[in-house]
Amino acid sequence: MIKAIVAGAAGRMGGSIIRAIHQTDGIEIVGAIEREGHPLFGKDAGEVAGLSPMRVRIVYDLENILDRADVVLDFTTPQATISNMEKVSAAGKAWVIGSTGFTKDEEAKLKRLTEKIPCVFSPNMSVGVNLVFRIIQDVAKVLGDDYDVEIIEAHHRHKKDAPSGTAMKMAHILAGALGRDLSVVGKFSRHGIIGERERKEIGVQSIRAGDIVGDHTVMFCGTGERIEITHRAQSRDNFARGAVRAAMWVVKQKPGMYDMLDVLGLKK
Repeated sequence: MIKAIVAGAAGRMGGSIIRAIHQTDGIEIVGAIEREGHPLFGKDAGEVAGLSPMRVRIVYDLENILDRADVVLDFTTPQATISNMEKVSAAGKAWVIGSTGFTKDEEAKLKRLTEKIPCVFSPNMSVGVNLVFRIIQDVAKVLGDDYDVEIIEAHHRHKKDAPSGTAMKMAHILAGALGRDLSVVGKFSRHGIIGERERKEIGVQSIRAGDIVGDHTVMFCGTGERIEITHRAQSRDNFARGAVRAAMWVVKQKPGMYDMLDVLGLKK
């Protein structure tokens, strides 16, 4: 039985992950953490997730419960993830990270910390989204510079980072497939008299409204036609199921940083 700790246990994704683990054979919750002072601190993690009590209390000190676990699933904030990961790395536990909004320096630090532990780091754990990652890479290579590329992403009004981690992953995949430098060709907002669109731009536009779970569309626009590839998340459950799948996979891996394409066997 794989033993898991959920970081961010009282959040929307944390609750979805706890429910997904509860429904999956071969893995169980042995710990749940939240930031110190959280209003649900001390509550039963199962009850907070809408389940029966599971006799696992939400605490804030990860270090004191790490010895119980094989893997930690973290959907928190970049700052919390970095702090947690230093403890996880020292303890030699496996790690699944779904937090988004990291700076380049923070991502570099995560990579250094995974030199000693196996880690799945992905902005989106959905199986469908990761299939889309592969598809858009192949489409971009075929269409090349003859088609303009735009990404439109939409999320709920409470999301704090923009563009979404998934949209940025898409942008990096497209830039790589097209042989472009995203830091040069990426256009993340447009306003006013901006002039004609440059051929090699990769546009990334963000919408924040209502309770949208997560929509991502990649547009390849040519003369007389356009191709649109869209993924719409109807609930967080698909992300949670992917995260649990990643957790059960990563505990068997050698140290290093992996992503969901590795988990799904889609890496070229």
